[in-house]
Amino acid sequence: QDQLVESGGGLVQAGGSLRLSCAASRRTFSSYTMGWFRQAPGKEREFVAAINWSGGRTNYADSVKGRFAISRDNFKNTVYLQMNSLKPEDTAVYYCAAAINYVDVFVMGRLDYWGQGTQVTVSS
Repeated sequence: QDQLVESGGGLVQAGGSLRLSCAASRRTFSSYTMGWFRQAPGKEREFVAAINWSGGRTNYADSVKGRFAISRDNFKNTVYLQMNSLKPEDTAVYYCAAAINYVDVFVMGRLDYWGQGTQVTVSS
């Protein structure tokens, strides 16, 4: 069964750092574009970052640009989200997702696979 499993969430003080991981069940995902999304209470799920299959192309939401970094290790079937200078407004459930086409990662309904999410809480 194809699945994505996030880990690394937790409680951190403002200004701190966390690294999220997303482990894919199959090497097939090495050919997929991977994305990170988040959903805060009472808000819609939003795009955070994306990385293409080779790692040579990335995109970030303006709200995280310069603070977050997405990367991947295709040998380990894992995608990472390094989050630095965290702010209380970064508090959300973070999800990783996969899309076969890079352009589809920006369209919520076109993601092919989703993880179950990991909670990130940033205290002020």
